[in-house]
Formats: sequence, C-alpha cells, structure tokens
Amino acid sequence: MDRQRISHALQRIARATDRIETAAARAPADTGLEQRHAALRAEATAALAELDRLIGRLDG
Repeated sequence: MDRQRISHALQRIARATDRIETAAARAPADTGLEQRHAALRAEATAALAELDRLIGRLDG
C-alpha cells in the first residue's frame, strides 16, 4: 500500500511539474525582473548587514 501511495504522489508531482513548465513557456517575458531582483537582493543584503551590526552591538 505504501508503494502505491508513493507512486501516486510521484505521478502528481510529475503532472504538476508539467503544468508549471507549460505555464512558464506561455508566460510573457518580464524584462524588468532581473533589475527588480537585483534591487531586492541589495535591499535584503543591507537589512541583514544592519541586523548583524545591531546584534554585534548587543553582544558587546
């Protein structure tokens, strides 16, 4: 019974992957995505650096 459940789960995952790939192929290209990703990454990096600095001050 467990093998059958695992097999069904793997089949569902494979079908979901197929649907995702199909949708991704049809989606229009987002030309600004790379720039937004870079900006978000920079903002997150700055926030983490600030948190690290604050934690460092608390640790003495």
